[in-house]
Amino acid sequence: MELTHTAMIAAAVSGAVVGLLLAVFGGGGSVLATPALLYVVGLDDTHLAIGTSAAAVAVSAAVNLLGHARSGRVKWPCAGVFAAAGLAGAVAGSSLAKQVDGQALLTLFALAMAAIALSMMRRPKAAGDPLVHISWPLTLRLAPIGLATGLAAGFFGIGGGFLIVPGLMAATGMTLAHAAASSLLSVSLFGAATSANYALSGQVVWPVAGLFILGSAGGGWIGLKAAGALAQHALLARRLFAGLVLAVAVYVAWKGLSG
Repeated sequence: MELTHTAMIAAAVSGAVVGLLLAVFGGGGSVLATPALLYVVGLDDTHLAIGTSAAAVAVSAAVNLLGHARSGRVKWPCAGVFAAAGLAGAVAGSSLAKQVDGQALLTLFALAMAAIALSMMRRPKAAGDPLVHISWPLTLRLAPIGLATGLAAGFFGIGGGFLIVPGLMAATGMTLAHAAASSLLSVSLFGAATSANYALSGQVVWPVAGLFILGSAGGGWIGLKAAGALAQHALLARRLFAGLVLAVAVYVAWKGLSG
C-alpha cells in the first residue's frame, strides 16, 4: 500500500489506542489492532492486517510487560511454562490461518471478537494466591492450556490475553493482577511467532507496524498510569470496552459476510 501522511498518522494513533487498552485491560486489549489496520489505516488485505498487527502487538505487549515486571507482578516461572507450550500452537495456528480465505477469516475473526467481548462482561475473580510457585502438577496443567491458547492466538492473530488470563488463574490459582501481568509474556511471544510466520510469506507491512509500535509505546505508558486511576471503576470500564469490542465485531462480521 502507499503510505500516505494520513495513513502514517492513523497507524500511530491506532497503535496508541491499542497500547493503552492493552496496558489497562490486558486480556482483550489487542483485539482492535486488526480492525484498526483494515478500516482506519487502510490495509486492503485481511492477512496483511493480521500479520502486521501481530508484529505490533508483540512489541506493545513486551513494553507493557517490562512495566509490570518492575512492579513485581509477573510470575515468571508459570508465565514461562505457559508461553513455551503455546509457541508451537501459535505457529500451527498462524500457518493454518494463512490457508483460509481472507473474507472467511474475517468472519471467524468477528466471532472471536464477540467471544472476547462477552468474556470481558463477566466479573473477574480477584481472589487467588499471591505467593503461588511453579511445581510439576502446575506445569502439567499449564502446558496443555498454553498449547490450546497459542493455537487460537496464532489463528486469529490476536494476543490471546482473554484466554491466557483465565487459563493462568485456573491452572495455578494466582491472583487476577498476577495473571494479567504474567499473560503479557505469552501475548508477546505468540504475537512474535505469528508475525514471523506471516513475514515469511511477505504478509507484514513493516513501516505500518513500526508506526503502530511507536504509537503503542506512548499509549502503553499512559495506560499503565491510567490503570491505577481506574482501579475503583475497573469493572465498569471493562464492560464499556467490551461493548465497544462487540460493536466492532458486528461491523467486522458485516464486512466479512458482504465481501
